[in-house]
Amino acid sequence: MKKFTLSLKLFLIPAFCLILCAFSDSDSIDEYVGYLQKSFTDHYDFSQESNQIKRYELNVTNNGFCRYKRYFNNGKTEYFAFKLAKFKDMDYYGTTESGKLYLHTKGDDVIVQTYKDKGGDVDSMATQVIIPLKNMEAEDLNKIRENLNKINPQTP
Repeated sequence: MKKFTLSLKLFLIPAFCLILCAFSDSDSIDEYVGYLQKSFTDHYDFSQESNQIKRYELNVTNNGFCRYKRYFNNGKTEYFAFKLAKFKDMDYYGTTESGKLYLHTKGDDVIVQTYKDKGGDVDSMATQVIIPLKNMEAEDLNKIRENLNKINPQTP
């Protein structure tokens, strides 16, 4: 009986440790989302659009969505949203002082809604969201890409 108990302990302890390691996550999605929200908020460049835009909302949510809403001076509203798991790649065009971040999705995964436009309210799909940013160093962009890739389980 003692041999059986010893064998059982030798089997169960490593199995229990393996189970704990499998379900532990050193970094959580909340940390990645928090970093993205802080980066987008800190580096958003309102001056690139201030002559057209009255205000904006840019949110990265804990349930994995990026939402960007722009309110124009003429009353028009544009809304962009995509699930972060659909992130494919990103490009940055500009300088370290000012530029635009293009977040590309795997397909037509960006929801685009326009309200109070001259042509009427429009719902469509797109493949990218463009966010004006300022004071972006290469390290900042690499960290944004890294966090987006960690949220996206299909990206290596």
